[in-house]
Amino acid sequence: MVSTTISIVLNKTRLALKAAGIENYANEALWLVEKATGLKRNEIILKGANQLSDNENNKLDEYISRRLDGEPLQYIIGEWEFFGLAFKVGKGVLIPRQDTEALVEAVLDYIKDKYNPEIIDLCSGSGCIAIALDKNIANAKIHAVELSDDAIFYLNQNIVSNDSDVTLFKGNVLDMATAGLYKNIDLIVSNPPYLNENDMNQLQREVSFEPEMALFAEDNGVYFYKEITRLWKICLKKGGMIAFECGINQHNDIKLILEDNGFENICFKEDLCGIIRVVSGIRK
Repeated sequence: MVSTTISIVLNKTRLALKAAGIENYANEALWLVEKATGLKRNEIILKGANQLSDNENNKLDEYISRRLDGEPLQYIIGEWEFFGLAFKVGKGVLIPRQDTEALVEAVLDYIKDKYNPEIIDLCSGSGCIAIALDKNIANAKIHAVELSDDAIFYLNQNIVSNDSDVTLFKGNVLDMATAGLYKNIDLIVSNPPYLNENDMNQLQREVSFEPEMALFAEDNGVYFYKEITRLWKICLKKGGMIAFECGINQHNDIKLILEDNGFENICFKEDLCGIIRVVSGIRK
């Protein structure tokens, strides 16, 4: 791409993304130009006649190439918004999604009358759930449990950048020794891996860049629900809640898992698209 004005380069970026079939090409072009130039969106419009430097031009070429290769926009720009907060993301960590905000909302609704609640976020990834809860619950004690070093790299950064008091623990949520470190917890929350083999074979190109260990689960996608419920239920207070994000049409399977493990008052919550995205239950 020859060095030229911001407005011309922005238009060329739009056209390149559109030709590649990227649905939100206009907004994505703005994000890429923002990343390459360091300018805010309104500045891009106001300074459209300004020339890009060679360095900015080279950066934009790189970002466009990566996007056309299918790399997620979020990885290229290096962060994404979740629940009104900015989270750093990159290769090796699951990208925060708006669907997951339904899980945070369900937890906030349950915990609003609790004093100084203690919460554990399992399979924490970027920390978006734990940190969003920490910023919205006064005097809460929140733990984030994550195994992946790649994810922990971003989780640590997100705790610092959001001025959060979340406590990080590196551990395997499928290990009884990890669960044994906690007791008398008010709430356990998790967005575990839940895609089955068929789902993995039909992944969108962008999703295939995300870590398989954060996506795939055996036993037709419900393995983590079974094991987390079995291992971690004893960590909950009686009357404590466990809340899961789930995939499409998994809610009834998870309901049965919770009931088989002594949970009651099973509730479902839909996301903004009307899909049941959250299953929660109360320990008897």
